[in-house]
Amino acid sequence: MVQSYEISLKQFNEIIELYNLALEENNQSVIKESEQNIIDLYKNIKKDEIKCFLSHEADSLDTYLEIHAGAGGTESQDWAEMLRRMYMKWASSKNYKFQLISEHKGDEAGVKSSTIKIEGTYVYGFLKSESGIHRLVRISPFDSGSRRHTSFASVWVYPVIDESIKVEIIDKDLRIDTYRSSGAGGQHVNTTDSAVRITHIPTKIVVQCQNDRSQHKNKETCMNMLKARLYEHELKKKEKNLKSSEESKADIGWGHQIRSYVLHPYRMVKDNRTNFESSSPDKVLDGEIDEFLESSLYKLND
Repeated sequence: MVQSYEISLKQFNEIIELYNLALEENNQSVIKESEQNIIDLYKNIKKDEIKCFLSHEADSLDTYLEIHAGAGGTESQDWAEMLRRMYMKWASSKNYKFQLISEHKGDEAGVKSSTIKIEGTYVYGFLKSESGIHRLVRISPFDSGSRRHTSFASVWVYPVIDESIKVEIIDKDLRIDTYRSSGAGGQHVNTTDSAVRITHIPTKIVVQCQNDRSQHKNKETCMNMLKARLYEHELKKKEKNLKSSEESKADIGWGHQIRSYVLHPYRMVKDNRTNFESSSPDKVLDGEIDEFLESSLYKLND
């Protein structure tokens, strides 16, 4: 970081020197170029600043992102799918890889629950503050009376741990179930009982995978997810979090949301923890969430 600072300072001085010369000669093209160079330099400095906040051992890891619809049937299930699309669009904009691990479709639309894996540099560090309840207010496309509805969905983020992080799992603590996969998210429909669900009895953590025809591969993916969840569970304990993620999942509704997305009667997205706001909810739902992620990182490091 010291080297990065020195490089940025040198670039800044060179730009200012060129800018002053352009002012003396009234060279408008160079003046505009220098102004753009200052903007670009500021963006790079901000990226370096954000990296300073990503110093935890897990921040550089890939991540699992789990979404659950709250009470409210089709409304919240559609909202859960909208959130999943938002994170996928964000991942695509960063050229990150993502994979649908499991999905339980809604009865009429959307999803009841869904898990995706996102691979990229510092993905967990950027997304870890997204865990919590997300609230949507809109005119419902499913209501023939065009009434306003409020929907809730929960997002839970945990790191894909690597071999350097040891997590002990005892066989007797596990309950392993297999079931017929719906084949959602794949290019084919599974025809065997290949989907796997693993319950860690002491913590009541449940993971499931159905994205592969092979039961063995789905079980392996589940075990990796379970290790990640148990690691995150221990992190929360160490941080003396007042509520574990499983306890806070119990009430996906009023008073618990970390962010509100309002499409009617006005248009705004507001993070309730940082008070950061955006008046462009369409852009946010299309994956432009960097400013929210950055404001959360600043808040975490106050």
